[in-house]
Amino acid sequence: MSLHSPARFGAVIAGALLFGCSSHSDDPASATAPVATQESPSTDSQHRVLDAFNVGRDIYVRSLAVDAKRGSLWVGTSGGVLEVDLATSNLKNTFTREAGLANEYVFAIHVDKQGATWFGTNGGGVTRFVDNQWRTYFPMHGLADYWVYSFGEQADGNLWIGTWAGVNRLARGSASFETYVKELINEWVYGIDVDRSGNVWFGTEGGVSMFDGKAWQSWTHADGLGAPNQRNLPASVNTGLGTRSRHDLNVLREGEETYNPSYVFALHAAADGTVWAGTWGGGVSVFDGKGWRNLTTKDGLAGDIVYAVAQDDKGVFWFGTNQGLSRYDGRTWFTYAKRDGLLDNHVYAVAAVGADVWVGTRSGVARVGVDAETPGVGK
Repeated sequence: MSLHSPARFGAVIAGALLFGCSSHSDDPASATAPVATQESPSTDSQHRVLDAFNVGRDIYVRSLAVDAKRGSLWVGTSGGVLEVDLATSNLKNTFTREAGLANEYVFAIHVDKQGATWFGTNGGGVTRFVDNQWRTYFPMHGLADYWVYSFGEQADGNLWIGTWAGVNRLARGSASFETYVKELINEWVYGIDVDRSGNVWFGTEGGVSMFDGKAWQSWTHADGLGAPNQRNLPASVNTGLGTRSRHDLNVLREGEETYNPSYVFALHAAADGTVWAGTWGGGVSVFDGKGWRNLTTKDGLAGDIVYAVAQDDKGVFWFGTNQGLSRYDGRTWFTYAKRDGLLDNHVYAVAAVGADVWVGTRSGVARVGVDAETPGVGK
């Protein structure tokens, strides 16, 4: 267990973030969705929720990123950014507009190969933090849009930035943003990752696109992306509206699920060459280079709306869903939910750090790890 008091930690964060922050009533309903009813195991014999840290009842944790150089975990929320010491789990810093952020609602964080940290905000453009200096980029600087939701970086240092109006590429050492819109299957870009061959993948509200450096390719539900609507869920109203007045997650109500299998909110390119896409109501889709296969609650996934995908250093996959956190080792599924110590069942962000998995939800962050006190574990 960590050396600090979780209650004290939570109080410090909540006070730092709630001070001067506006409310976000357009977020999902505060009540959690019911825990999935499929016959799937709860926590496994080793991993469990070790700590849960409150950041405020109406604060949402939207992004998590590891900064190895600083030994920190960056936590992006709807009310600012936290920097947590990975060695002690203690809070190191809090950042809001007073520090240099253009907007406190941080939807994406990326630590680049040069050590700079990039924050994508909900209506405030991109802010870069390096050497304790802050700089914000807006459309007037070449950014495609003020709404920024994802980052991806190639081996050569080219940085890709996903927005609500296409994707930007910022070449290493360049100050000019290139913008791509018509090349994408859809301009609302929520997930980006780079595979082992250097291909860049984009998860959008209308499907998945891939750029190999020369040509673009795209896939939708018609190509196998997202499982069929076997539960007859209502069609999602969160896409195709052509308006920025709604928030992209403002469609979930208590006990209600919707379906749009081409809406991809998260992407992960695995070391084995497969690409994993988290869909809205269609579960997790896996691309093996030839086609897509889908994993849903019928297979053991906690929920079919998948907000986040991560993989730990042992190759185990972790999925943040609307009904909890799923762990999948390629054969067996385990589910972690509010009943197991998470602060909410909607898991929006997941980051694997060594033996620990950090989980972002409404109200705070939980740390899932191996319980060293379990006989035979960690020895």
